[in-house]
Amino acid sequence: MTVALVTGSGGLIGSEAARHFAGLGLDVVGIDNDMRRYFFGEDGSTAWSLQRLGAELGGAYTHFEVDVRDRDGLAQVFKKYGSDIAVIIHSAAQPSHDWAAKEPYTDFDVNAGGTLNMLENARQHAIEAPFIHCSTNKVYGDRPNSLPLIELDTRYELPEDHPYHQGVTEDMSIDASLHSIFGASKVAADVMVQEYGRYFGMRTVCFRGGTLTGPAHSAAELHGFLAYLMRCVMEGRTYNLFGYKGKMVRDAIHSHDVLTAFEAFFRAPRVGEVYNLGGGRFSNTSHLEAFAVAEEITGRQAEINYVEQNRTGDHQWWISSMARFEAHYPDWKMTYDVPMILREIYEANADKWMRRG
Repeated sequence: MTVALVTGSGGLIGSEAARHFAGLGLDVVGIDNDMRRYFFGEDGSTAWSLQRLGAELGGAYTHFEVDVRDRDGLAQVFKKYGSDIAVIIHSAAQPSHDWAAKEPYTDFDVNAGGTLNMLENARQHAIEAPFIHCSTNKVYGDRPNSLPLIELDTRYELPEDHPYHQGVTEDMSIDASLHSIFGASKVAADVMVQEYGRYFGMRTVCFRGGTLTGPAHSAAELHGFLAYLMRCVMEGRTYNLFGYKGKMVRDAIHSHDVLTAFEAFFRAPRVGEVYNLGGGRFSNTSHLEAFAVAEEITGRQAEINYVEQNRTGDHQWWISSMARFEAHYPDWKMTYDVPMILREIYEANADKWMRRG
């Protein structure tokens, strides 16, 4: 038996990881206790995703309803599969700025403590397995907001001669910036993953994701930008747009492209690596531009409530540089841009989100 161990297996990246590695012939062991329901209510629940995953993968998928904060529970899973574990994809997390400020202990225990629990179990029971950690660009805090941005009609932009115009590289400092409570817990996890790589020689990687998206997202207001935006337009919900005149820029990468990047690392792992992961110049949008695309796809007018105050620590502009990853894995290619992503989200959810009349 060759096993891919996936935490957060009901979430967007976790469920796509389960399908992807099952497609490569691995048996998938999923760990997920639907904490998204606790974080975000019914909109965020992954119960539907886990049910579909089990139906699609059948005997290739084994599920454990274990909390990543439960060291003993995780240890039992790791002991059961041991050296059969060929890769670990750690995507379980508390993913929201706003929610983290409500329950800092829970946020840190899940994001930082849960990651340490996974790393130590991997070191004890599956030290040869590549450890793929879903980090975030929020580890840079609000540092990107110090960039010399120019306001255009529908977005903010960097001057073309700026070193980061093609995307922010991994040399941006994470120090002396406002991270949000969520960002701080993800910094702790990110640094620990690097440390287990460098200190113990484990093949670990932090993928610092921007907007990771796709049709499998359980779209909720506090997490899931493009999926939630499309859901609001389709259902006639009012979208609360926070600050920056709606011109804040995000790069977006489809879950398929995320998983082909994970596979590339799995096939040729390195020690203690860090990569920014996003759509780069190939796939990015402002909120205003995304609404325009969603309106064109759906034929519906977006209902927007603009709130002057931006979210604390929110990025005004973010585009990832994929140059480092592409240099290490030159065969990897991105395939989805923002209009393709939004159309796929629309088509995948038309039967349950499209309002009538």
